[in-house]
Amino acid sequence: MRKSVRAIIIKDNKLLLMYRNKFGTEYYSLIGGGIEIGETAEGALSREIYEESSIKIANPRLVIVEDAGKMFGLQYIYLCEYVSGEPNLDQDSIEFKINADGKNIYKPLWVDQSSLPDLNLLPVELKNSLVLYLENGFPSEVSNITVSN
Repeated sequence: MRKSVRAIIIKDNKLLLMYRNKFGTEYYSLIGGGIEIGETAEGALSREIYEESSIKIANPRLVIVEDAGKMFGLQYIYLCEYVSGEPNLDQDSIEFKINADGKNIYKPLWVDQSSLPDLNLLPVELKNSLVLYLENGFPSEVSNITVSN
């Protein structure tokens, strides 16, 4: 089963998200990606965040495990401290190269937390949990979410 990491990064009441326009379908997602063979989850997290946003993080804490089914596998979602950087795709990233065709767009950006309920953040089960946790605090135990496909 595929395993991926995602990051919850907050700076000045803004959440770092990836805006996607995938062949005309617009939505948002958390920054992250697949864990490569021989890589730790935390190593993959730092690499993916930097590739997809040029942001540096510290002290990642696993807060959610999302079972996204056969297609997307397990998503390990970490609450991370923002250290530095402004959202930009790394020029060596696959996302930067994909943007060149203009039909499948990736754009990392800060989004005000208050607008989260109105965004098309996918999957919706994760969005609902994020809204709850950002308002009331993240639980001390890891939360499990199952996504309906």
